[in-house]
Parts: sequence; C-alpha cells; structure tokens
Amino acid sequence: MKNFLKRVALLTTIAGGLFLMSGCASWADRGESITAVGSSALQPLVETVAEQYQTANAGQFINVQGGGSGTGLSQVQSGAVQIGNSDVFAEEKDGIDASALVDHQVAVVGITPVVNPEVGVTDISLADLAKIFLGEITNWSEVGGNDVEIVLLNRASGSGTRSTFEKWVLDGQTAVQAQEQDSSGMVRSIVADTPGAISYLAFSYVTDDIQTLSIDGVAPTDDNVKTNSWIIWSYEHMYTLGTPTELTQTFLDYILSDDVQNNIVGELGYIAISQMQVARDWQGNIISQ
Repeated sequence: MKNFLKRVALLTTIAGGLFLMSGCASWADRGESITAVGSSALQPLVETVAEQYQTANAGQFINVQGGGSGTGLSQVQSGAVQIGNSDVFAEEKDGIDASALVDHQVAVVGITPVVNPEVGVTDISLADLAKIFLGEITNWSEVGGNDVEIVLLNRASGSGTRSTFEKWVLDGQTAVQAQEQDSSGMVRSIVADTPGAISYLAFSYVTDDIQTLSIDGVAPTDDNVKTNSWIIWSYEHMYTLGTPTELTQTFLDYILSDDVQNNIVGELGYIAISQMQVARDWQGNIISQ
C-alpha cells in the first residue's frame, strides 16, 4: 500500500509539473514577457519603470539585465532579446547594423569624472583630465591636489559610458590600460574606498561618498547638460530589432509617457528628452538649439 501511494504521489507530482510547464509555455506564447539588456547607466531607470509597470499590469513581466551597451546592441540585433539598452548610438558600435534597429531615446544622462574625496581636487582642466586617463599625469600633486598616486579605474571596453567619456574627454583615444569594471555600482564602491582613485559615472550613480570634478570651472549638473555647457552626456537608447510590437511597444510607450518622463526620470538622476535645449547626432554634431 505504501509503495502504491508513493507511485500515486509521484505521478501526481509529474502531472502537476507537466501542467505547470504547459501553462508557462502557453503564457510565454502569449508574449507576456520581454527582456531588456545592456547599459548599466540606464538600468536603474528601466528597472524602476518596469517594476511600476508590472504592478499596474498583472501577468506582464519586464526582465531587465545589465552587461553594457555593447551587449545590449549585439543581443537585440541577434534577436535574443526584445530591447537593447545603450548609452551610445548603434552607429558608433563596430559590428552593429544600425539600419536594422529602431532607436527609442528615453532620456539623457550626464557623465562625470568621480574621485576619492581625499585626492584634494574638485576642479580640473579638460586637458589635464585627458592626460590622467592617458597615463601622462600619475600623481594628484601634479594638478594641485595631495601627494597621492592616481589610481585609474575604467569601465569595460563594451561600456557605453566609457565610449562617451573617451569620445568627449580623450577625443576618441583609448584610455591607458587599467583595472576595469562592468558594474557602475562597483565603480562607485571602489572609488569611494580606494585612496587616489578616479573613474567616471552617470549622474544617476553619484552618491555622497565620492567626489565629482568640475571641468574648467563648469560643474556636472543637469542644467549644464541641457545647454551642452557640460559636454560629457549621452542619450539613453532602447533599441528594438525593427518596429516593436505587443508588450515591447506598450512598455516603450509607458516609459515615454508624460508621467514617467516628468517624474521618475528626474527623480532617478536622468534628464527628460523634452528638457534638452540642444540635440546631437550620432557623430556628436549639434543639430538643433
């Protein structure tokens, strides 16, 4: 009798599992789940909006992952995900066919150099900042700071934040080889804890335990980004492979809605597209003002 009951229980468990798997397959077939992958600078905004969207729309799920802009663009191009998040235009990435992708610009993000608070510097020239990342200046005393060795920390090569920083600070040159991190959160933590450290982060990741640097007297603020007085900024793109449909389009409409753009975007440290007083093309040219 005990063996019989065990067999019944096992069959019931298997049947239940098959039912759940069938139900999941049917649910997935209805297109109620999408995945957005890529830029870690954009990730906090997409995660926050996705959570709010899911709360209001039971049964619809937005999976959000990081990995960097290069990963987002390559994954959406291959059809592996529905949305590729990127800090850079698709045209700027080698191996990406921008003509196959549709660009949905959802916000603007400023990017700032950040340092350990003990370096003794709060303002730096653009020329000296470039020299630091090219390895030509190696001690903070050379730029008016404390006698502390400079510790460079870069984002990984696929990072859109890194691409933007190198484009506008290094004039397209590649930073000297140094420690690299995929995660913006990890960059912030390392800079806060490492004497002499310098890196760069989206405004949305800046906290009180790190120090931002002004450049040539211009502070890294939203107002300065809006007028292009602060030039280290980028659009936050959510790319799709062709025209989006169903849940993908609905979610993109939601993140571009007035409620999200006028409230959540600013609260999380981004700038709404509508607030920009300038626009730039993928080559960095000002196309309107």
